[in-house]
Amino acid sequence: QTQVVESGGGLVQPGGSLTLSCTASGRIFKINGMGWYRQTPGKQRELVAANTNDGGTNYADSVKGRFTISRDNRKKMVYLQMNSLKSEDTGVYYCHANIRSTYLSSDLDFWGQGTQVTVSS
Repeated sequence: QTQVVESGGGLVQPGGSLTLSCTASGRIFKINGMGWYRQTPGKQRELVAANTNDGGTNYADSVKGRFTISRDNRKKMVYLQMNSLKSEDTGVYYCHANIRSTYLSSDLDFWGQGTQVTVSS
């Protein structure tokens, strides 16, 4: 069974830092893109940062210069370093991975269960 699991959320003061981690495990032939999304009440889930298999990265405009996504292919992990956090960064952060489980299977999207990040004084 293929799955992705996040960790590292919590409560942090404005201006503080937090690092999220995500691990893909189970039956994995190839991991394509990995990234982070977030959702706040009343809003759709939005892309925060993504890392493609060829090393490219995409960031939401609101986090550019403050957040950094990185990936360890050997460990099948992706990280999100969040600095200079603001109250508007509060939300549930979801890890996403596009994975081919076996040589013959299709590429599928897998989501973690989400981790809460709260930025508040």
